[in-house]
Order: sequence, then structure tokens, then C-alpha cells
Amino acid sequence: MRPDINWDLLYRLAIVSILSAALFVAAAGSALAPPPIRFAEVAAKSGLNFTLKNAAAGQFHQIELTGGGVAVLDYNNDGCADIFFTNGAAIPSLRKTSPEFSNRLFRNNCDGTFTDVTTQAGVAGTGYSMGAAVGDFDNDGFPDLFVAGVHGNTLYRNLGNGRFEDVTAKLHSAGPADAWSVSAGWLDYDNDGWLDLFVSNYVVWDAATEPRCGSEERQFYCHPRAYTGQHGQLFHNNHDGTFTDVSERSGIAKHIGKGMGVAFADIDGDGFTDIFVANDSVRGFLFHNLGDGTFREIGLEAGVALREDGYAVAGMGADLRDYDNDGKPDLVVSGIINDSFLLFHNPAKGLQFDDTAQRTGLLLGTRQFTGWSLGMYDFDNDGYKDIFFGLSHLAELDQYLGRSSELPNHVFRNIEGKKFEDVSATAGPDFQRAAMHRGVAFADFDNDGRVDAVVSVLNGPAKLFLNRTDTKSHWLAVKLRGVHANRQGLGAKVHVHLADGRDLYNHSTTAVGYASSSEPLVRFGLGPSAIQWLELSWPGGATQRVDHPAADRILEIKEVSAK
Repeated sequence: MRPDINWDLLYRLAIVSILSAALFVAAAGSALAPPPIRFAEVAAKSGLNFTLKNAAAGQFHQIELTGGGVAVLDYNNDGCADIFFTNGAAIPSLRKTSPEFSNRLFRNNCDGTFTDVTTQAGVAGTGYSMGAAVGDFDNDGFPDLFVAGVHGNTLYRNLGNGRFEDVTAKLHSAGPADAWSVSAGWLDYDNDGWLDLFVSNYVVWDAATEPRCGSEERQFYCHPRAYTGQHGQLFHNNHDGTFTDVSERSGIAKHIGKGMGVAFADIDGDGFTDIFVANDSVRGFLFHNLGDGTFREIGLEAGVALREDGYAVAGMGADLRDYDNDGKPDLVVSGIINDSFLLFHNPAKGLQFDDTAQRTGLLLGTRQFTGWSLGMYDFDNDGYKDIFFGLSHLAELDQYLGRSSELPNHVFRNIEGKKFEDVSATAGPDFQRAAMHRGVAFADFDNDGRVDAVVSVLNGPAKLFLNRTDTKSHWLAVKLRGVHANRQGLGAKVHVHLADGRDLYNHSTTAVGYASSSEPLVRFGLGPSAIQWLELSWPGGATQRVDHPAADRILEIKEVSAK
């Protein structure tokens, strides 16, 4: 040991350096750690007073399980998202015999409160309602409303004066009059500039002839296998306020399922919108749009019809979104307890999806859940879409399995497109409260740039979750106005290129989750980066580019290019 070196001083300096480095790393890690996704439930204080009634009276009618659709629509075009709830009716008459069974429309007052405008708007309804779908089918700039129900659907045209007109008679159906419709959605499947309607039908049901399951002492709801399935329906918009049922000629009617949630996207980039249907306990359907007015069902060959082990899950909610920012929409599907929820990654080429639920953590993370509606949105605005699940078990689970049917909702954070982490535990005390959740719809109800959620609750008060994530990240919402394309631009694809080199992708659709309809705006979380350019592909092929658009706002884009 050299006597001319102060070893004690060197030792002290080394300790200080190590401690300083550790503190620097800890500080850096803290700075890089994303803020927790948090929600505050504000329905009661905002005046959003609604309880979903299923009219259950101990007879175990199957329709009691499946209602609860929610729709978001800015029906008066004031820039604030309004909310429509579907409701049940008396059984077996299926009529709304009292105001408690009314469907309800709540106007957003743009100040954090809502007002019930059901009576003025004329949308109370008369039957046992299930789901709702929003789309401007007559291109007049006001969103219209379709309500799916048991043995009767309703089409409402928005008159633009705060009222809706029942125009169901113009929906010329060739299908069964006693169809039980659960979900629906608007899409322009033939790119003619007018929105068409897809309806997801469930099973054949009649209160008088319904099968009874269990013993006389312990009756319970029957498994879906006890019922005959039905095919979905596709209605073509005739450009004059009427619709033609093209289910047969399009190929949709060939496939009998037990349809629940629907989701739309152009899965292969050919310019035509495709359709996914989540079926209950039978294989899911993926209808590939051939571009000539017909569809080919490719669920099995595309790898999205069944779980990876070949099991048909009790599919309920679905969303088609690009979770890893590779430019291709992926698919998430919710199911019942022990199913696990499904996640399918869309490949770079071809139509063979990869089952990624296990390697992303979603398979094990959802095995003990029963999921109804869902949505893939970027709740923390970091540039990666997270997943919100509306959860509750079936109504009889507590009675027969000794487990509560009520569940809290769950949110899974997207970790750079590779993993999904359940972050529900830190989402706030309001988020932890269990209930019989059903439909979920998504919008930015308070216009603060963070995506919120409204949830229906079976025989309980609805919930409005405002996003309170403490994020400094930027955001952008694109509001479309089609000219040659449909007025809302549903089906349009948006590609955002950031200054930090990242590419983000999304598309316009209101068909999200289960029996529900969300806002049509195309939203992006940007993280800390600015936007270098934005490219928009309209249905029909027209493209537009916007250079250096400012962030943290709603950017309205009107179609200017010809077909």
C-alpha cells in the first residue's frame, strides 16, 4: 500500500460517489415512472341519476342478464358529450309499463352537470331495450340513434331541434320479427358516403316457451346452449332515409351465432371496413369485407374465432384497435369467469392473427373476471392504448357458487405495446367499488383532454368516471367532417408522426365494447412530444395531410380531396 495516498479520503469519496449515483438513478426512475391512472366517480353530484332495471322477479328469464347498453352522442352539437341509457321493461309483456323502465337521455350542460331531457327528446322507448348505436345516417350533421331490443328495434332520426323522430318503419327488415338484438353499429361498408347498419342478434327467445334449468327448488339461468342462435343483420343505406336488409346477399345471414358485441376496422388495409362479432359460447365471427358488397367469414382461418386451446369463450365485449402502434388494428374480447379475456395481434402481412393474451399478461390477469363492455383508449396519454373493462359476474353466481356477483371495474395499462399491467389498485377509491356493471361508453365529458367512461349498473345507479390522471403528456382529438365520405368520417384512419420519431395509429368508430356506442372523435395521447405531421385516409381512398398541428386541442378536419 502506497504511503503517499490518502486512502481514507479516497474511500470517503467513493462512498459519496456511489450514494450520489444511487440517488440520481432513483430520481431518474421516479421522473420516468408514469403517473397512476386515476378516476373519480361523479354521477350523483353531476345529476346523472339512472338505474338500469331488468324486471327480474325470480323467474330466471334469460333477457334479464344481458341489458345495459350506453351510448355517447353530442345530440345538440354544443361540443359536450351527452349520454343515452337503455332500460328494461315488464316481462313477459316487454312493454315499458312505468317511468322507471324508460330509456333515458341526459344532456351535458358543459359545466359538469347533466339534465334529463328524455321526454323533450322523445326517446323513452316502448320495448325491452338492450344496446344502442350512434351514427349520422342522413348526413345532416346531427347524430342519429338506433336502439337494439328484444322482439323489436327502434331507429330514431335526430331532427336537429332537440327532438328525435321514430323512423323505424323505414328500416325494411327481411329478418325475423321476433329477433333478440343485443348490439349494433354504424359503418359505411361499401364506401358510398352513407352509413349502413349492422345488428348483432343473439338467440331465439320467448317467455312462454323458454326452457327452465335447475331443479324446482333451485332454479337458475340456462346456459346459452339451451337456445337456438340467430344470424346478424346488415342494412344498406338507400340515401333517402330508408334501408334495405342485405343480410342474405352480403353473406352475413349464412352464419348462425349468438351475437353479443361488435367491432369494426379495416383489418388488412384494403380500404374496406371489416366486422367482428363476439359470440356467446360459440366461435367468434370475423367478416372480411370483399369490397363488392359481400363478406366472407374468416374467423377460424384468421385465428380469432376461438381461444388458443380451441375453446369457444362466452364472448361479450370487443374492440379493434392498434395496441402496439404498428399500423394494424388488433382485437380484444372479454368473456366469462375462467375463460380469460382474449387479445389477438394483427400481423404485418396476411390475415392470420397471433394470440398474445398470455405473453402480454392479459390471460392470467383476467381469468377470474367476467367482462361485459370494454374499450381500448390511452387513459394516461403516453401514446399507448390501455384497456378498460366493465366487470361483474352473472346474477346467480353469489347464490350458487358462494361468491359475490359484484366486481369492481379494472383498467390495464399498456407498457410500450408489449405488456398490459393491471393498475386498478391505484385508480382511486371510487374505482374500487364493486357493482353489477354492464355497458360502458367512452368520451371526454369535461373536455380536459383525458378519456372518461360512463358505466351502467344492473339494478343500481350508473357511474360516471372522470379521468383524473395527473399526466403532463400532450393529446390530440381529431373531429372529422366528411364530404364525399360519410359526414362523421366513420371508418377513417389517422396516422400521427411525432417529433420524437414515434408513429401512432387510430381510426374513427362508435362501435366499442358491448351493446354500447362511444364518441366518434379519433384520440391520441402524445406523451411529451409534438406532432410533426398527421395523415388522414378517408373511407373511399381520399387522403389529407396536416403538418405540425398544435396539440392539446380538438382538431376539426373537413374532407377536401375528391375521390
